[in-house]
Amino acid sequence: MSKYELNQYHYNSVIDACAQAGVWTKALQLVNMMAQSEVESNRVTFNATTSACEKSCEWHGAFRLVSLMSQCEVHPDTIAFNAAISTCEKTGEWENALQLLDAMAHRRVKSNAITFAAAISACEKCGEWENALHLFRAIVEKQ
Repeated sequence: MSKYELNQYHYNSVIDACAQAGVWTKALQLVNMMAQSEVESNRVTFNATTSACEKSCEWHGAFRLVSLMSQCEVHPDTIAFNAAISTCEKTGEWENALQLLDAMAHRRVKSNAITFAAAISACEKCGEWENALHLFRAIVEKQ
């Protein structure tokens, strides 16, 4: 039997299936397999894997993936940051949500209503009303 060469499309399709199922550990394993097989990962790879972490409320993985993207010379976009911030919101990690929001600004990644809603909700769930109010004011000033 001849060896079939797997490419980025194959990996991304399976990672997306894992993301839909919320199976974040399998998605991360596939990202590692891509690196070992010298198949280049891209934004789709990381966004799908970050989404898998979000669905599983695995904030460590989502947070790590945003950092890993830069190491792989893939620039995190709004989708990746929003998924990571939403994961922090779901798990009460308001400080990490704010750290990701700062990283977005530092990297000049455009935030949107989803970004701020998730960050404000993370603060609200943890009783951080002053931080929630600060974020709300930032939205008002942007308009």
